[in-house]
Amino acid sequence: MNRFYLDVHALQTVPPSNLNRDDTGSPKSSVYGGVPRARVSSQAWKRATRDYFRDEKLLDPSELGVRTKKVVEVLAERIRGIDPSLDEPGALELAAEVVAATGLKIEVPGRKKTSSKKAAAEPGAGEEEPAPQAKYLVFLSARQLDGLAGLAIEGAADIKEFLKAAKNKARAKQIADTHHSVDIALFGRMVADSTDFNVDAAVQVAHAISVHRVENESDYYTAVDDHNKDSEPGAGMIGTVDFNSATLYRYAALGVHQLAANLGEGMREDESRTTPVRRAVEAFVQGFVESLPTGKINTFGHHTLPDAVVVKLRTTRPISFVAAFEEPVHGSLGGHVAEASARLAEYIPDIERAYGEEASTLTWVLRVGPNTRKLADIGTESGGLSELVASVGQAVAERLEKPA
Repeated sequence: MNRFYLDVHALQTVPPSNLNRDDTGSPKSSVYGGVPRARVSSQAWKRATRDYFRDEKLLDPSELGVRTKKVVEVLAERIRGIDPSLDEPGALELAAEVVAATGLKIEVPGRKKTSSKKAAAEPGAGEEEPAPQAKYLVFLSARQLDGLAGLAIEGAADIKEFLKAAKNKARAKQIADTHHSVDIALFGRMVADSTDFNVDAAVQVAHAISVHRVENESDYYTAVDDHNKDSEPGAGMIGTVDFNSATLYRYAALGVHQLAANLGEGMREDESRTTPVRRAVEAFVQGFVESLPTGKINTFGHHTLPDAVVVKLRTTRPISFVAAFEEPVHGSLGGHVAEASARLAEYIPDIERAYGEEASTLTWVLRVGPNTRKLADIGTESGGLSELVASVGQAVAERLEKPA
């Protein structure tokens, strides 16, 4: 398959907020172009995008995965769903054996080991044997979990003996490494001590940074005790919360060829290879554009959407346009969106002329308001996000169907 990429660029203004905190509770930041910038980590926006798939029902639950250390408990629930006659300890035992057969490392967490030993030393304490957990977060698709649950039921009579057979152990590993969910195919999977289990991510997400200089601020707040009497003036609680506001440049690159390879022959038996890739691409574009990290959202209510989105489908290599903002925007035109849009409108044609392959590159633009008007001519303007998503999905499907 020919290599081709989807680049998604967005300008998004957020009001006073703390979308993504560092270890001190302050909004994350970085220095770029010699000045401090607001920053939202790639991990924060990837998690927001994954959550958006599920919360907004962009994808069916069968096309999504679960990332957890509690993989034994999750699998045990699936096993009991197939055979309700199994009790919880029996299902957990089956699940633990099958998970171990895949090559994943599991153990009883340290503090639970201590609790279990204490319970054993004190008869009648009523402590149940704690379930083992993976040593790391494990990302498994719904179909992988269903397959492992089916394998456990098949060998339920004597699961240890069943998994001693090399072919059954190999089946466990194969089930855990085929039929990847869309979110695994997009964002990848890494297991440090079992590299065969890894899945190369099809998506790379940049840390979002402000296009202008940003200094964090601090809000001093008080909370009043509702039961205070007149003789008890003052606050029941005081504190501070750090925040900033910014116009962010956001960027993600999706290797469509890698996504197709990760998804394999399709999510469903009755559909072509192209269909699930198109569905995944459309879900990603919509999810990345509309999602929003929720750090301190109850405090700041920072519900915004991008002012402008530019999507490129290219056959060369991913290209970020962040260098357009290496010299910070100063807001001399009133606010930052107008100048940021003008910067992009000037920079994109220049970089494409120098390095792009204009004949094979497709460009779509979604924009809001007069401040983004200068971006209108750099690509096909979409009337709305749904139109943009459908156009991108159609173009991806057509390229996938072309012979290599």
